[in-house]
Amino acid sequence: MSEGTPADDQPRQRQVGIFEDRILTVPNFISLIRLGCIPVFLWLLFDQNDRWSAAWLWGAVGATDWLDGWWARKFDVVSEFGKLIDPLTDRAVLIVGILAVGVDGSVPWWLVILTLAREGLVALGGIVLGALGGRRIDVTWWGKCATFGLYFAFPGLLLGASDHSTADFWLWLGWIFAVPSLIYSYLSAAQYVPLARAAYREGRRDRAEASE
Repeated sequence: MSEGTPADDQPRQRQVGIFEDRILTVPNFISLIRLGCIPVFLWLLFDQNDRWSAAWLWGAVGATDWLDGWWARKFDVVSEFGKLIDPLTDRAVLIVGILAVGVDGSVPWWLVILTLAREGLVALGGIVLGALGGRRIDVTWWGKCATFGLYFAFPGLLLGASDHSTADFWLWLGWIFAVPSLIYSYLSAAQYVPLARAAYREGRRDRAEASE
């Protein structure tokens, strides 16, 4: 046997998709389309005063927030650009939309402020954790439920503020989703506290092992 490290002992290289380092992938294209719908939504809401169409567009964009990530994992086309643009698009669709309906007057400001305050707290916590070297925290089940509910609640409330004949139904349905989703969002934020502590400890351990 020749000298050197046996082949079985050599570290295996991580298998990646052929589009790993490419920007032009289907998931990224989906994310960019969703991101591009934001100015169209704002145009419909403020320039055309068409709350009905704006709400349906916003709802469709929100309901597809799972599609780009699912496609990337399903067909092994995960990319670094996708890891950035996917969550950025999800947050932009939600935050810009919520601010817009607050300015439009379709949704009370107390609901807007409570929803965005939670988003700000979680985002700030993630930034601080990353700066301290902690590991990335995955979205919790409660967090997913809250986001899913809010993607239905706010468009529903916007539909309820339209002049359509079914507006009262959508207003009622929007509040049914809004209240529990807001509660779930704060429950998930509380869950991140112990998770952040564990992620910080794991990050410190990883750095210690790397320095040995």
